[in-house]
Amino acid sequence: MTLFRPSRGPAPSSSRVSRALEGVRASLWVLPAAAAFVTLVLALLLSIARPAGPSVWVELFWPGDASSAVGFLQTVATATMAAATLTFSLTVVALQLASQQFSPRLLREFARDRVTQSVLAVLVSSFVAALVGLREVNADDPLPVLLLVFVQVLALASTVALMLFLGHIVRVLRVDTMMLAVHAEAVATLGASYPRFEDRSRDVGPGVPGPAGGSIVGSLRSGFIRTVHWEALVDAARREDVLIRMGVRPGDHVTEGSPVLSAWPVGEATSVDLEALERAADAAMEFGFERTIEQDVALGFRQLTDIAVKAISPGINDPVTAAHAIGYCADLVRRLQGRRLGPRRYEDTEGTVRLVAPDRDVRYYLDLVCGPVRRFGRSEPIVLSALLRLLRDAAATARDETQREEIRRQSRLIVDGMSSDLLAADREAVLDLGRRVETALSGDVDAAYRDRAGETRSV
Repeated sequence: MTLFRPSRGPAPSSSRVSRALEGVRASLWVLPAAAAFVTLVLALLLSIARPAGPSVWVELFWPGDASSAVGFLQTVATATMAAATLTFSLTVVALQLASQQFSPRLLREFARDRVTQSVLAVLVSSFVAALVGLREVNADDPLPVLLLVFVQVLALASTVALMLFLGHIVRVLRVDTMMLAVHAEAVATLGASYPRFEDRSRDVGPGVPGPAGGSIVGSLRSGFIRTVHWEALVDAARREDVLIRMGVRPGDHVTEGSPVLSAWPVGEATSVDLEALERAADAAMEFGFERTIEQDVALGFRQLTDIAVKAISPGINDPVTAAHAIGYCADLVRRLQGRRLGPRRYEDTEGTVRLVAPDRDVRYYLDLVCGPVRRFGRSEPIVLSALLRLLRDAAATARDETQREEIRRQSRLIVDGMSSDLLAADREAVLDLGRRVETALSGDVDAAYRDRAGETRSV
């Protein structure tokens, strides 16, 4: 009998620490605040060292008097605060640009930028050290020479950091840099998430029950699933002597009370402890208000697709950038073809299947890439040709008939959805690439790529 058990409110989760660490990484203020605190303590300690009389090393490090020291510290405090304001302003501009012209799902990557966080940390540290120096310097006491040297070092470091930041922000604001960063993260996640195509060790066999008929367990929370700790679910299934079939995966959005898994008793068990599985599932899944890339390969595709769709919007009208984004997706699709997709099984230490985890398939990823772009770009030959080039590349490296059928399906959707308003020459160029996809699927890869002057390869 299938039983649905509603949620009973939040339960303790062992994933809070990892969520907190990820939140720290994505925060602009944590590193500068920590640097400011460390600088404050160090500056106060250095202010204790005050040479009683003149010496060679004192004259070497600070040849001036208290008045010149105060002027120097005031200059450093003013300049570093102005530089910090500039850095923050440029960061806000970058965030706004990324949100409006590229994809709002790129904002998290800007916030996680270690260069920006480090530059802000150096500038804030210089400001704090200068303030401590202004507090400690007076005409009646010996000068805190070590503190003044420390401020000098921080001032020089701030100058270097500001120059590096200006070069960094110019590079980061280029859309090609953003696409390269998204592609690199997606490649890393893809390699860590999927076994090689030849590896069938985790394939789900015919004897595994489901997906219908099990006892259903609901979610205790709402939000995006960021990561799932599969080993923790296997341990829980072993303790309860059940088989778990997950209904969700990283990147999915769930609401409180919606089903996340089904369970069947195995071995000597005759029933399912739904409350224990609720707590185990909640502890094994990390939730958030936005998707993250740790286990969510599809997020990388989504970010690149967002850039492509935004580029062909009427307000931007940049089909070449869209074609470049599709080119990065083409490489990801090619890499996916070398991986085994679909559901996977997990066993306990005794070899008993305890968990069946769902996953995305080839159709999902091709729909994710081609669907939005072909709908928004149906009247732009550059974009349609880029999609068909992606499919031609995929056809040339397809591993099995399932991949070939999905490639053929997407090619037909693109050709059938092409706008009838295009000129005959533009339509023919798109249709030619569609025929080349079919040629590559038939096995004649050389003919699929052979052209007059590279017109089917470049934008």
